Amino acid sequence: MRSTAEYEAGHVPGAIHIPFWSAFTSDKLVAVDKDSSIIIYCAHGPRAGIAKLAFSWDGFNDLQYLRGHMTAWNDMGLPIAK
Repeated sequence: MRSTAEYEAGHVPGAIHIPFWSAFTSDKLVAVDKDSSIIIYCAHGPRAGIAKLAFSWDGFNDLQYLRGHMTAWNDMGLPIAK
C-alpha cells in the first residue's frame, strides 16, 4: 500500500505493489484465491487500513497486517527487495 517510490526504495521480498489509492479498482489480485492469507502493509499503518477495507469489500476473507508495517521490518534488519 506504499507509494511507487517507497516500493522501489525497498519492499518485503515477494510483495505485490498495489498503491492504496488504487486498492478499490486494482486487478492485481484477480488470480488470488479469496480464502488465501493476504498480508497488508504500508510504512506505518493508515494506508493499509484503506486497502484492508477495499480487499474485504472485494471478498477476501483472511486479511492481516504486517506487525509494525515496513518501519518494523526495516528496524529488525529483515531482507529487502528492490
